[in-house]
Parts: sequence; structure tokens; C-alpha cells
Amino acid sequence: MIRRIKGAKYLVKPTDPLQIDRDRSVPGLLDKMEKISFQGRNLALAHQIWLQMLQENAVVMMGIGGALVPAGMRRLVAYLIKNRCIDVLVATGANIFHDLHETLGRHHYIGDAKANDADLLEEKVDRIYDTFASEEEFREAYEWIGGFAAQLDNTHAYSTREFMHLLGRELSEIATEDGILTSAFKSRVPIFCPAVTDSAFGVAIGISRIEKKNQFQFDVIQDVVDMAQIVSKSRSTGVIYFAGGVAKSFVQQSETAAAMLHNTVRGHKFAVQVVTDSGDYGGYSGADFDQAQSFGRLAKNARSVTVRCDATIAMPMLVTSLSQTASKAMRTRKRIQFNFGKDLNISMP
Repeated sequence: MIRRIKGAKYLVKPTDPLQIDRDRSVPGLLDKMEKISFQGRNLALAHQIWLQMLQENAVVMMGIGGALVPAGMRRLVAYLIKNRCIDVLVATGANIFHDLHETLGRHHYIGDAKANDADLLEEKVDRIYDTFASEEEFREAYEWIGGFAAQLDNTHAYSTREFMHLLGRELSEIATEDGILTSAFKSRVPIFCPAVTDSAFGVAIGISRIEKKNQFQFDVIQDVVDMAQIVSKSRSTGVIYFAGGVAKSFVQQSETAAAMLHNTVRGHKFAVQVVTDSGDYGGYSGADFDQAQSFGRLAKNARSVTVRCDATIAMPMLVTSLSQTASKAMRTRKRIQFNFGKDLNISMP
């Protein structure tokens, strides 16, 4: 006789405690994690949703915030670009600057979160929690950026997407290893940097204007137009966020901008975010995706997950897993054709 207990409709699928299996790959580990709880299960679900985006040929837009590049995530982002696991990248100026810094042959260094900052200042060492970098080398990169901007035609303003494409082309001539900018240039993947002035790029080009009368201008509104066009021409879209901030906000608002152009709100069909922020205090960075539906930014039947986790833990696992599980999807995945110029011409498959 089967004993019936209260709540049986909720008590259907038991957890399956993890056990060590030396033959298991990262995808195998994530498969097992689908049967555990908390953020482990959410991480496994994030992998499945990302894979479904690729299988269904959604246009995948990824936002990265925080200090992911100095933390060591640069090659992972470059891999996603080169293998077209993403179609559009939106990044903070800081992450792009640190990518440029390494492409110029410089490094970030393992440091100590408890280091004496007064001593670091004296030694001209900048600290990002437990990661160090040379302030002198940063200043050399400022000069390099200012000089590059001064070479460009100043008769028109540049969207950040156009600027980053040209910057990737310039760096491709000297790079010994592809990073984010050079991979995006070669793969023709657009990079948007909506808060470009809130970074070393703003400082570098600002100094160039003061010292060299450089009249270079950004046109950030063209970025909004370009993103709206991408979304409006897409059959379906998926979003992936590592950290929140302006990158997340900019991608999310692209649905609103596209809807205003066409008077139709579809919302992103897929959504994954890896964040450590909380939405309890009204900040958008850590807000759950449910809130996005009230703005029409997420489809009502969207498949989504929020992973409350450090991106330096989640990104290596997700990208490594995709490198082994996405090959079948990528064989049939149709790529968007981007024609770069002052205006972004888009041909959808």
C-alpha cells in the first residue's frame, strides 16, 4: 500500500547528492548539478538555457560588467566571440580598456586584498581587490588611446560600436594573441560600450582634447539606434549577463527602443544572468527577470534563470561546458551578417 503524504504534488523529484566521478567532464558535472539545489542547480539551468539559445538560432547578446578582464576572463570572452556563442557584446569601458592593456603586451598580476594601499600608491601600483597592475603602464595605454582617437576623421561623431571595431582593427596589426577587441574585429561581432566616458577611454580622450586639441566625439545615441535595429530585425533574442550595471541596462532597454520603433513588444525569449547584487534596494543590477516583464523587456513565456554567484566561478564552468556541448548546435546555427561603417547594416539569416 502506497502511503500518501501531504504536499505530494510538490515532492516529486528528489535531490541527488553529488559524488566524485573522476571521469566526469564539466558538462557532466553540470548535468549532475541539475539534481541538486540552490545556485548549483541554477548554474546547470543557465547552461541549458544558453545551449537552447544557440539551438534555436536566437540572436544572443551578452553584457559584461565588473572587473572580469583583469580577473582573468579575457580568453573566455574571446572564445565566445570567435566561436559565435554570442552575436553582440556590450561591455563596460573598464573591461575593454583592460583587454587593450593586455593586447599591448602588458599584464595584470596576482596581488593581495589586504595589501597596504598607501604603499601601493607610493609604488604606482593600482589594486582591483586582489589583482595588481602598473599605473605607469596604464598611463602609457591612455596615451596610446588618445593618439589613436586623434588619427580618426573628426568630421563626424563615432558610435562606440564603430570606434571599438576600428580599435580592434588597429590592435590586430600588433596583437600576438587575440583578445576581445581583436576577436570581435575578425569575427565581425559588434561591441557596444554605452558608458565609455566612465572609464579610461573617457580620461584618455579627454586628456588628448586638452593637450592636443583633439576634437574626437562619441555619438552614443547611434548605439541606441543600432541596438534597436538589431532587436527589431531578430526573430528571437536571448540575453546573458555577467554582473549587472550599465551593460545589462543597455541591452534590456533595446527591447523598449525596438518596440517604440515598431509598436510591438516581444521581449527577450531567453535570459541568463550571473550576479551578486540584490534587487531588494531598487537597484537594477541584481533585479530578477520577473521585473523586466513589466517593461516589456522579457517575453511572458521566456525561459530565464538568475544565478547568484561570482562570475569568475560561473563563467569558466559555463564556457568550458559550451565548448563541449554546443558543437552540434553551432553546425546549424546561422550567423547574422554585420556590415560595419558609420551606420550598422544588418542582414539576418
